[in-house]
Amino acid sequence: MVPSRYTSLRAAAAVAMASAMLAACGGPKELTVEHAWVRLAAVKSRPAAAYFTIHGGPKPATLVAVSSDVAVRSEMHQSMSAGGVATMAPLDRIAIPAHADVAFAPGGRHVMLFDVNPGIKPGRAMTLTFTFADGTRIPLNADVVGAGDPQPE
Repeated sequence: MVPSRYTSLRAAAAVAMASAMLAACGGPKELTVEHAWVRLAAVKSRPAAAYFTIHGGPKPATLVAVSSDVAVRSEMHQSMSAGGVATMAPLDRIAIPAHADVAFAPGGRHVMLFDVNPGIKPGRAMTLTFTFADGTRIPLNADVVGAGDPQPE
């Protein structure tokens, strides 16, 4: 029996769809950073805080620094609570497992940005540069919010 034109088109469409689905989930994902935002301090002399999500690529990576050209200094920190007391500890580096997401979010890991340029205002953006141990550098614009404002969606 000779396949009809309809059957051949349907088979070709199925093969194309299967190929697209495999490409979407099977290829090596790049190391990326998304959803970066900065909360300005309520008091100008205090540091701002930066948050974001890192998506691991096909091999493990190590984040060693996050900087901005509008902040004099930056430090990675981990917030924690022990016995009802909130504390922070500096982080020298953060392991980013292959194909895993690592979030920097309020109440957890974050980047403190010291002496932010006073011209940076809520509703604007500032550039953060993410530096990894292998020399990879990823610049990304971060939305800026005020001290009492909700985080961007």
